[in-house]
Formats: sequence, C-alpha cells, structure tokens
Amino acid sequence: MSQAGAAFGDRLAEVFAERGRLCVGIDPHAHLLADWGLPASAAGVREFGLRVVDAAAGRAGIVKPQVAFFERFGAAGYAALEEVIAAARAAGLLVIADAKRGDIGTSVTAYAESWLTPGSPLEADAMTVAAFQGVGSIAEPMRLAESAGKGLFVLAATSNPEAAAIQQAVVADGPRAGMTVARAIIEDVHSFNQEQPPHALGTVGLVLGATVDLADYGIDTETAPTPAAPVLAPGFGHQGAKVEDAPRLFGALAPGVIVSESRGLLGAGPDGIARAVAARVEEVRARHA
Repeated sequence: MSQAGAAFGDRLAEVFAERGRLCVGIDPHAHLLADWGLPASAAGVREFGLRVVDAAAGRAGIVKPQVAFFERFGAAGYAALEEVIAAARAAGLLVIADAKRGDIGTSVTAYAESWLTPGSPLEADAMTVAAFQGVGSIAEPMRLAESAGKGLFVLAATSNPEAAAIQQAVVADGPRAGMTVARAIIEDVHSFNQEQPPHALGTVGLVLGATVDLADYGIDTETAPTPAAPVLAPGFGHQGAKVEDAPRLFGALAPGVIVSESRGLLGAGPDGIARAVAARVEEVRARHA
C-alpha cells in the first residue's frame, strides 16, 4: 500500500481494492473481557486490543478502536490504546479512532492534533468527530486532515434513536435552509471534498448507521458525489444490518461504504476471532466486488 503521507482517500481506496471493506471494531466491553478471560483493567483492554489486531492483520484492512473503553482506565488505559494503535498501524492496518470529539475553536483543533498529527502518541489514520455545532466548527480539523494525509468521519445519521430529533430537524435559514441537519452536514462535507485536490475518495467522510432509513433523514442516496465520500457504516452483524443489503441501503453512496462490525466478530472469542474475521472479509468482498 501507499506510504502514510499519501491522501487518506487514496489509501482507503487501496485498502478497498486489496483487502475489502470490512472494518473490525475493537470494543473491549466488560462482558467481552470476561468472556475472553481477561481482567477489567488497562492490562485487559491492552491484551484484548492486541489480540484483535493480530486477528485482523493480513485479513482485514481496517480497525476501529472505540476510545471510550480504553479511557475509562485513565492514563493506563490511554497507554494501552497507544500500544494497540501503534501495533495496528505497524501491521499495515488503517486505524480509525472512534473518539467522536466535537467542540469549537482551539479546543476542537487540539482534539484533531491529538489523533491526526504525524508522530503523535495517539496518531491514527482517521477519527470520528461530531459537528452539531455546525460543520464550520470543524474547519480546522478538516484542514489538518487534508494536509496530514488523514481522514475524518463526521456524525450525520446515527443509529441511536435519541439522535433522530436533532438529526432529522430542519435547518431554518442560511444556504442549507429546508434541509435536515443530517443532509446539511452531508452537503457541507461534499462541498469540502470537492474543493480539495482530486483523490480517489474524499478526505472527510460520514457516519451513517446501517440500521436507519436514510430517507427519514432527508438524505439523497440517488446522486453520487464526486469524489465519493467515505461512509463509516456501523450496525452490521450483531445490530442487525446485513452485508448484502448495503447497496440498497446506501444507494449512490455505496462506493464509499466501510462495513463496520464489532460485537458480531468479537463474540467469536479469542480462539475464533481470526476465523470469523477471515470469513466476514470474504463475505463482504463477495457482496461488494
């Protein structure tokens, strides 16, 4: 694959071509730690994360550590996460830090610098962000991602039911008036990607749940953006979405879809996860060749 300095969208497109679209979530829930025979501690989440990395390496192309499960153990948890991210990137995996950070001004810039700066202890290839203060609030993280060859995934239509009231709300004024909040975020992301140098896929992507009806959010799935936006699509496997339904669910957005699965794979346990990942990679590839 290309060197880390290449544009994120180009590297992601290479991963799609070489290893497929599966993203393996690294979510060390307390019950999974117990099932894996690991302690509910920083040492436990470190071991869990490293085992998932070993299972994904050479099979899948993308992993997504859920930051919250590590940071609950404080400084030791962050040290464990640093090791897991470094091991994943050393193994050639693309790492999406599922941090869901969102703020304004210098605060959100600092978040982006933590996860996207080359050489940072927490350096990942991309991170998830929230922009419900307006996409303009993440202008600096978007600029940083583009300049550093990193990626962002902006929450737009998430699968938790509590989010619908905000994400389906209609923008009252401005250039996106009449659009839902989710649709306005997507249009702003497309506009940013179109203004950048040409990449195989955009630098800034979207988080769109695979278990929601995108039409309920006023999202256009009939018009293909150029470049295609990466779409991090959680909800496959345990949460109920089926791999074969992705083209129907996402329509014209399907070329950028990352099939994200966590508990459905992690539930295979430490002895079965490598086989589970390999089987799901082949299933996803067969459905999205």
